[in-house]
Amino acid sequence: MYKMVTCDLDETLLTDDKKITEKNIKAIQDAVTRGVYFVPNTGRNYLTVQDNLRELGLFQKKNEYVISFNGGAIVENKNNRFLKVNAMAFETIEELFKLGVEHNFCVHVYSLHKLYIWNMNQSEIDYLTGRINGWVDLKEDNIDELRGKELVKILFYVPLAKERIALRKFVTQKMNKNLNITFSSDRYIEFNDPAADKGEATIQLGEQLGIKPEEIIAIGDNSNDLPMIQKTGMGVCVNNGKDFVKEKADYITKRDNNHSAVAEVIEKFVL
Repeated sequence: MYKMVTCDLDETLLTDDKKITEKNIKAIQDAVTRGVYFVPNTGRNYLTVQDNLRELGLFQKKNEYVISFNGGAIVENKNNRFLKVNAMAFETIEELFKLGVEHNFCVHVYSLHKLYIWNMNQSEIDYLTGRINGWVDLKEDNIDELRGKELVKILFYVPLAKERIALRKFVTQKMNKNLNITFSSDRYIEFNDPAADKGEATIQLGEQLGIKPEEIIAIGDNSNDLPMIQKTGMGVCVNNGKDFVKEKADYITKRDNNHSAVAEVIEKFVL
């Protein structure tokens, strides 16, 4: 019996127009009514998930959780209480930021509570609108103003896949950085502390709740979802997900994110 479903948001639970379908909402609420945990598991800031939690009936609920920043934080919904934080050293964030500036990328830096963006462009504004409720524009090409803040993630908007792959190789081999480096949404390369990934955070939360890895379903679509898909009992890739994720998944949905793929999983394996 599965006791937890953990699920990516963008391109997985959410449709392309950033909505949760009625079928997904009903299936999730039916699962929760039966005592199954539903844990959004996202690369985003936990604050950006609050409207989704309202739709699902999980907003400000005690003993319900969100995994945020690709596993950089585990947060209880009630009072947004942090159970676990995997922060990054300022010096590491600063070095990566300089790399982003050098390449003229749009760069996102996440503190625990805010998103800071340098070199914003219209493509990013269009993508983030409806997903992110506000950010702080960095006016200077440095992050001096963020010194002393708890920083958990940095990412670059890099639309070409071959550039993202080359950057990962460069940061790993040339910069000699031991980081959790992932891709998401066909546009981002993301950098986290090596201890932070969606899978490890899922297992840690499960341990706290007395849930074994084999009792967890994980649903995703891209490389930052692979750790949770591979470390849990039932790893699921939605139909619109990447082929390399499908290869590692235990189940591939027939439906895509626009047609209630998450409901398909919950109906088949939970309800």
